[in-house]
Amino acid sequence: MITTDFAPGSPCWLDLGAPDVRAAAAFYTAVLGWDYESMGEGGEMEGGMFRRDGKIVAGLGKLTEEGARPAWMIYFTVTDADATTEAVRSAGGTVRVEPRDLDEWGRMAQYSDPLGGQFAVWQPGTNKGVELVDEPGSLSWIELCTNDVAGAKEFYGGILGWRFSDTELPGGGGTYSLITPEGLPEERMHGGVVELPREALTQADGRPYWHPVFRVEDCDAAVERVRENGGSVQMGPEDAEGVGRLAVCLDPSNADFVVLKPSES
Repeated sequence: MITTDFAPGSPCWLDLGAPDVRAAAAFYTAVLGWDYESMGEGGEMEGGMFRRDGKIVAGLGKLTEEGARPAWMIYFTVTDADATTEAVRSAGGTVRVEPRDLDEWGRMAQYSDPLGGQFAVWQPGTNKGVELVDEPGSLSWIELCTNDVAGAKEFYGGILGWRFSDTELPGGGGTYSLITPEGLPEERMHGGVVELPREALTQADGRPYWHPVFRVEDCDAAVERVRENGGSVQMGPEDAEGVGRLAVCLDPSNADFVVLKPSES
């Protein structure tokens, strides 16, 4: 489960880079029941915050990087963004955005793993991260799709101090690697790594990618809202034993995310 104590190595923030901020805000408010709070309109700094029940659940910003695809960016808590940056370089990753302060809120940096999967880190100041998780309409899990699980384990385990435990997917679907922050019990696992052939990683032109899993009260109803508001569905809805009912979705600009109604057990 994801919590808001934000232990080192755990996901703490996510934001969407979208080509059309207003359209993205309208889509996610309709699909996930969010409220959008604009922090600036027009220009490269256009964006704002999504809230659920008054609590911040995600950020939204204008996609300005040339050639970048619309996507959700996952941020992980670190104690020292500069040290993490050096570790990323040493491990074969790429620094996309050098560490920088965002006023008194905290210090951030963005990277790509050795195969091109993009992620970010957050060294908290006054802002620790999102305010609501693991509730309907909020982040409840994260997932890395990659064609090199062994390499991902080595890279992210070294950078973020994760440990991994493997489980077999139902129906002979392969192995799923569960992620737990270092020093925390297994009930604090917050995500997973799934191996896909490179040709199946079409969402990021063959590169690995992270996507968020949002908890919902009714997966099928959420999927209908996705379709009604201009999105599409890549997979599902379908039941996953021991997990719940889920669907992999795309918003109107093709940013991917998952909706999940967890199983009762």
